[in-house]
This record gives sequence, structure tokens and C-alpha cells, in this order.
Amino acid sequence: MRIAYLECFSGISGDMFLGALVDSGVSPRVLEETVAALGVRAKLEFSRVVRSGISAAKVDVWVDGEKDQPREEFLANQSVAREPLRQALGGLSPAHSHHEHAQREHSHSHPGENSRAGAPVPHEHEHAHEHSHGRGLIEIRELVGNASISNSAKTTAIAIFEALGAAEAKIHATPIEAIHFHEVGAVDAIVDIVCAAVGAEALGVDEIVCSALNVGGGTVKCAHGTFPVPAPATVEVLKDAPVYSSEIQAELVTPTGAAIVKTLARRFASFPEMKIEKSGYGAGSRDFPGHPNVVRLTIGEAISTLAAKTASDTVTVLEANLDDLNPQVFGYVMDRLFEEGALDAFGMPVQMKKNRPGTLLTVLCQPEDASKLTRLIFTETTTLGVRRRQEARQTLARRWENVRTEWGDVRIKIASMNGMVTNYAPEYEDCRRIASEHRVPLKTVMQEASRQYLGRDEKQ
Repeated sequence: MRIAYLECFSGISGDMFLGALVDSGVSPRVLEETVAALGVRAKLEFSRVVRSGISAAKVDVWVDGEKDQPREEFLANQSVAREPLRQALGGLSPAHSHHEHAQREHSHSHPGENSRAGAPVPHEHEHAHEHSHGRGLIEIRELVGNASISNSAKTTAIAIFEALGAAEAKIHATPIEAIHFHEVGAVDAIVDIVCAAVGAEALGVDEIVCSALNVGGGTVKCAHGTFPVPAPATVEVLKDAPVYSSEIQAELVTPTGAAIVKTLARRFASFPEMKIEKSGYGAGSRDFPGHPNVVRLTIGEAISTLAAKTASDTVTVLEANLDDLNPQVFGYVMDRLFEEGALDAFGMPVQMKKNRPGTLLTVLCQPEDASKLTRLIFTETTTLGVRRRQEARQTLARRWENVRTEWGDVRIKIASMNGMVTNYAPEYEDCRRIASEHRVPLKTVMQEASRQYLGRDEKQ
């Protein structure tokens, strides 16, 4: 199985990911054709830069001859004329969110770097400080749907947009349908996201695995004030993903970068066993002393006895025997374990010493979560001991696709082996929510979601 490993030791943004794709062998022409297929007034600039001694590919998006600014520079230039960008967006009035795409420190120019388009001019970005409408999800879907790219790339791109929209909806306590994509409605963000979907497909790998993400530290100025790093949208998008903060006091993971990684990566793990074929580096714009501001993409063949069929990782197994715990408390403990990141948890009836009936609690988790979940078991149950061991796990490749039913969208989890679908299932929580909201039997919603998925495959 051919895999790609994405190392985000200096965070990630959309342009950094595009740079890593190009440096790993994706033709720049593929990305340029994607921009042309979108029909937006933008172009890509490709260059090579050095970050703390590491040579890396740099990809910048230019809109009407103007390039992104970092957040700090943008806020200092609020009075710059805004008309050119409005024209680029077809007359739409730009707006802003807490987590503007132009904020990203990864996306501004530096003296001494060559630019085919000439010196950048400070410009208005999509998140202008006025409360007007940006692109909504319907407009985004239409724009991507009309582009001459593969159906799978369209599905991936829309899933990235939806991840960002869901984060904004939760932060602002607003239905996702009411969210206007001020950040991802920006031309450069649209280009980043759709090119990321097309470029990832062009890599020709069966699976993308991602490291833990270095989110940076400190605070960052947003349009509505100063926020701790990572920004609110980034935190929400990266739910369930492993993150950490290094000594770099800067925002390293942008909301767009977070959504790209969360959608494309099938799992988060340490460097997998693989026979390395090639690697590529995508550069951010800042050059931190002693810290290469790049993301690395390594491609190769997985090494495993089941490499041709499945992926492997290591999980921690926690076990505890419970013989005097209220069953109501046991149910609560199960809920808490999943909330805190358990991959799986279950109970089995056992006969314990002195012939007392009891329950064997078993928890599967990422190794880095084992100590936290052990403390939870000790705190919430009556056990006096928790057993811990590491086990190898083989997993099928998994991905998500959305299907549309008459009551709303439902995610479908799809498992595959050697590129062939082996199983699919509608996401229970989506179906349960729809069944409750529309007073429809749950089984009816699940059956309809499956029918829509199978019907779409037949049409393709």
C-alpha cells in the first residue's frame, strides 16, 4: 500500500500543503489547471525558498496581482482601497470572521524572495471589517460542482468547506446553513482548498497519515480582539486530533490548514513503517531562527505483513475489573471515556473471585491518551487497579462522503481494502439527529442514506 506521511512540526496552512505537494512530484500544471477550472480571477506563483537551511517549494495565490498579507499587516492597512477584490469576487461584499484566511503568518512575502508577479502591493482581503455577506455553502457547492475536476476531488473539497463551516456554526451558535464563508469564501482560500483536494488525489497514494500538529503559542490579533493560539475555529476543526505547542510563539496552524489535514488524513500517528520513495517540503513565509517553517510530505510503500491489505498502528489497551460499581455509573463512565478520546470502550460480564459477578472494562486509546484515561477510570469507578498494554492494530482505510436525503445531509463512512470498498455505513449521529428533528423512523433515515450512496455510485 502506497502511503504519504505529513509532518506538521511547524504547523500547516493551505499554501504550505500545496508547496509540499509540488515538491513531492505533483505537477504545478495540475494546480494551475484547477485554478482555471474554478473560473476565479487568480493565479499561482511557484518559487523555491530556504527556511533555516531547508530548501522548500513555495506556492502563493495572487488575486488581481495582489498576494496575501499576514494578519498583523492586514490590520495595519485597513484603509487600503477595497474595490479590486470586490470585482474579483464578482461584486460580492467581503466580510470577516474571527479566523480570517489572510491572518496566516505562513502566507506573506519576504525581502529577497523572487516573485514572477513583481513586488506585492498591500491589499484588502476577504475579511474586510464590515458585516456583510460572504459566500454561503450553496454558492461554494455550486462553484466547486461546476469546476472541471473529478467527482472525488469535488467531494473532498466540499468536505473541507463543511468542516470549516461546522466550526464557525458552533462558535457563533448559528446553523451551518446560515454561515457565510467569509474566510473560505475568499478567492485565495477557495484556490487553496480545491487545489489541495485535486493535488492530494494526484499524489496517487492509498492513504495520508498525519503527525501530531504543532499549533504554536502566544496570542494573535483578530478583527474582534486578541485570542490565544490556536484560534477558536482551529480548535474546533482539530477536535480529536493530537496537537501540541512548541517554543514558537506564533500561530502555526490556520483554520484552512486544519480543515485540509482533518479531512485528508485518515489517521494521526507517529512515522509509519514504510520504504521511502521520495519526500517534499512546503514552505511557510516566516523564517523562524533555528526552526524550519516547513511541512514535510514523505511518500513510500508501507512495510507490514498485511501492508497490501490494511494499515497498522499501535494502540494502548486499558483493562479493569469492576465488581461493586452501580450500573448507572458504568454507563456514565463509558460516555466520559469517549468524550476524553477513547477509540473504543466496552464491558463484558465476568465471574470474579468469591463467585461474584462483575464487569471487565476494556478501553482502546492512543498511547498519548492512556494516562489521562487511566486517571478517569480511577476517579470514576471503584477499581483499585488498571492493567495497561500496547497492541498492534490492523485497520482498513476509511474515508467520509456526504449524501443528500430529503431531510438533510448524512455522512457515510466507507472502508476500503486495496482501493475496493469493503463496507459502508451511514453515520449514526447524523441519522439520529435527522430522525429526531423530522419525526422520521431512524431505520428509514439510515436506509435512505444507504440508497442515496449506492445510487450515486451507479450514476458515476
